[in-house]
Amino acid sequence: MERLYLEDLHVGQKLVSGEREMTAETIKAFAGEFDPQPFHTDEAAAKDSFFGGLAASGWHTMGVTMRLLVDGGLPMAGGLIGAGGEISWPRPTRPGDVLHVVSVIEKIVPSRSRPERGMITVRSETLNQRGEVVQVLVSRMLAFRRS
Repeated sequence: MERLYLEDLHVGQKLVSGEREMTAETIKAFAGEFDPQPFHTDEAAAKDSFFGGLAASGWHTMGVTMRLLVDGGLPMAGGLIGAGGEISWPRPTRPGDVLHVVSVIEKIVPSRSRPERGMITVRSETLNQRGEVVQVLVSRMLAFRRS
């Protein structure tokens, strides 16, 4: 897989990841360890919750998003090094959802003091198989220039 450097990027550039299916088992396993709330861990209890059924933890969705980005959705040279951002979950991720990430480069700022790098702003939307957005991540990241 070809890695991207600062020079390879342009505002408006779109990158699309592969896919990952969410299962009830993985949703409950993640929640059991990291976010043990009934609407993430118990299908019966989840039916009577705000979500009306089992929903993945937002942090699980974020973790899957990160994996999809690392696996090729945002193949940055030197890795994905975050410098901050904002995240939102406009709808729940459900068992059976097949997620993918569409990332768009929104801003590129070459560093004046460190010519070997710059900062980029990327909007990454995680979508399910119906094209519904389940997560929005707007992040600032380090991007390296070629040597």
